[in-house]
Formats: sequence, structure tokens, C-alpha cells
Amino acid sequence: MDPYAALRYKEFNIFLIVRFAMVFAWSMQFIVIEWQVYSLTKDPLSLGIIGLMEVIPAVGMALFAGHVVDQKEKRNLLIKCILGFSVISLGLFFLSDPSLETDISSKNILYAIYFLVFLGGLVRAFLGPTIFSLIALIVPKKIYPNAATWSSSTWQMASVMGPALAGFSISWIGVHWSMCVILAFSLLALIFLLRIPRKPILNPKIGEPIFQSLKDGLKFVFNSKAIFGALTLDMVAVLFGGAVALLPIYAQDILHVGSEGFGILRAAPAIGASITMLGSTRFPLHKYAGKKLLLAVLAFGVCIIVFGISTSFWLSVVALFLSGAVDGVSMIIRQTILQLKTPDHMRGRVASVNSIFVGSSNELGAFESGLAAKLLGTVTAVVFGGCMTLLTAGTTALISPTFRRLDLSVDVEEHEKD
Repeated sequence: MDPYAALRYKEFNIFLIVRFAMVFAWSMQFIVIEWQVYSLTKDPLSLGIIGLMEVIPAVGMALFAGHVVDQKEKRNLLIKCILGFSVISLGLFFLSDPSLETDISSKNILYAIYFLVFLGGLVRAFLGPTIFSLIALIVPKKIYPNAATWSSSTWQMASVMGPALAGFSISWIGVHWSMCVILAFSLLALIFLLRIPRKPILNPKIGEPIFQSLKDGLKFVFNSKAIFGALTLDMVAVLFGGAVALLPIYAQDILHVGSEGFGILRAAPAIGASITMLGSTRFPLHKYAGKKLLLAVLAFGVCIIVFGISTSFWLSVVALFLSGAVDGVSMIIRQTILQLKTPDHMRGRVASVNSIFVGSSNELGAFESGLAAKLLGTVTAVVFGGCMTLLTAGTTALISPTFRRLDLSVDVEEHEKD
């Protein structure tokens, strides 16, 4: 198959620019907020609360958001999501003004940041399903796997540059003006998105009662062994392997590398994942997908354990880099499963369930890591998370032979014939 098949569609290239700008802005904003909050509190639990504030609305609204996405036009819905994010970024820009601390207590600033992060969780509940659904309206079915790979690669590339620039920009221009850069990227995404025309609504059940719609979406996911297995495995692995949430502590208190070292640490896993994803455009991962996914999660757990016990900055960077590389394998396989096995009229609801299982587990993982670090100590918490990831992958391999034998080659060939 042509490795550049999806890139031959102009609208898809515009979509990639929009996705890059939004992921860049979102990932950079999260890192800047983490740094600001830990600098205000010096409490590892505060890092976990950031994740909790985002995950509560993201999970609470996810199924409803999926129903709305399947019922509404996708381009305009994405415009509203980006506008919502821009307003939140503007609020954080004002809250990060150093002169504000002379008029408002640090405690009140912290609460206001948590509130805006909560609003961001509401926006994110709609953003993920909308983007997932829009891809299927831009490219033909026969190149869904290739489009999914390029979309995921763009996501990872933005995840590399966002955290890296966040670390350096905090050092160069401070938190306040770093938030201004974030706002500029969200507005850039909005400008490019306006170049994509409105898309048709493919759902044959427009106006379907919401509870019936949600029931159908959940029933589809839980009855699909491939989708449910992949989401469950990745959710538990991410939940207990969320070491990146504790990187501000490692950068400031364990490795003593400052904000620039923090940026390098935060970018390392995304660099590894980006390399994996770019390589997968030429060397697809759909054959023996189940075994590859299980091995990737096992390797991820080992990398997290090595990072946890490391006191060397560069060993820590290598461990995070490799964790990202194997996590990239997991992400590609999961996205390919979702794109190939989800009907067009259910994409919003399936993507919402995916966000509950996987997307939100990043924030729950951040909370779990922050709480575990508070109770057990930072290093012990990270090593514990890595061990739980190994246990999850090993258990899945033993009790689910069907998932071990999962192979997507037939599905890919069928879509290429369509």
C-alpha cells in the first residue's frame, strides 16, 4: 500500500495541520500548568489533582458527547471546541500574570487554575470524538489505516514539540508569556479549520433518543472483543504507568535539571513514539496485532521501572524514549482496530468510550501517581506502576488466547478492496 496515500488528499493535510496545532497547544498548556502548580504548592498531590480536575468532566460527559457528535455536523462542532479551548487558554494567560500574586493569594489562583482545567475537561469530552469522526469524512475507507497512522504520528509529533517548547519557554519567557504562545496556536488551528467545508451527517438515526443511542454505543463496544480488549489493556497500562505526571518532581528534586531538563524528559517518550509511528507507515503493524500489542505493553512496564529507579538524567531520558517507542506500537494498533471495526454512524460514541478507557486514564493515572507518590514516595510509586503494567499484560496474555491471536490483515485487505 502507498505509505503516503492519505497525504494525497488536500483536506486531510489541512486536517493534520489543525490537529498538530491543537495537540501542540493542549500538551504545552498541560506542561506549563503542571510547572506552575507545583511551583506554587511543592506538593506532588497537586499534580494529581490537575489530572482529576480534567478527568471528572471528561468521563462524566463522554457518552453524552459521543451521542452529540454522531448527531451533529463535525466541522462546526470542532470549531466550537477550539473556541472553548481558546477562551480557557486566555483565562490561564491572565491567571499566570506574576503581578496578580500581589492582589490575589496563591491559594485562590490555584483554585482558579483547577476550575479552568475542569472546563478544559468538558471541551476535551467533545474534541476527541469529533476529530476521530471527522477523519472518516475526509478520506475514503480504503485508506483508513494509513490515515490513522498519519493522524497518530501528527499527534505524537505535536506531543514532542509541545512539552519540549514548554520547558524551554518557561525558562526563556516565563509561564505567563508561554500561555500566550499556546493561545496563538489554538487560533492558528481555528484559521486552518475554516478551510475545510462542512461535512454530511451519515447517521441514519438522526433524532434517536439519547438513552437508546448511548445503549447502542456501549453494547457495540462491549460486544466487540477486539475493541474492548485493546481498550481495557491500554487503559490499565496507562493508569498505572503514568510516570510522566511526576516529571516535575524528578526534574526539580531528584535529577536536579531545571525547566529545560524537564522539557527534555517530557518530550522523550513522544519522540520515541513519533519514530515508531513514522516507521509504521512503511512497516504496518496489523499482522499479529494482538501479540505485538501485548509485547509492547510488557516493554512499556519495564521502561517505567527503569526510569523510576534511575538517578542518571540521560538513563532516565533513554528509558522514557523507549517507553514512548513501544507505546507508539500500542497506539497505532488500537487506532487501527477502532478505524477498521467501527461503523461510520457510531464513530462518535465509540470514540467517546475510547476516551473514557484510554484518554481519561492519562488523567486518572496522573491522580493515581500523585496520590501514590504522596503515600509511598515518588520512586516507589513509579516502580509500583511499572510492576502493575507488567502484571496486566501478563494476565491478559494468559487468560485471553483470542486476543493473543488477533490479526488485522484480513480487515485491512477488505477495506483496500472497497
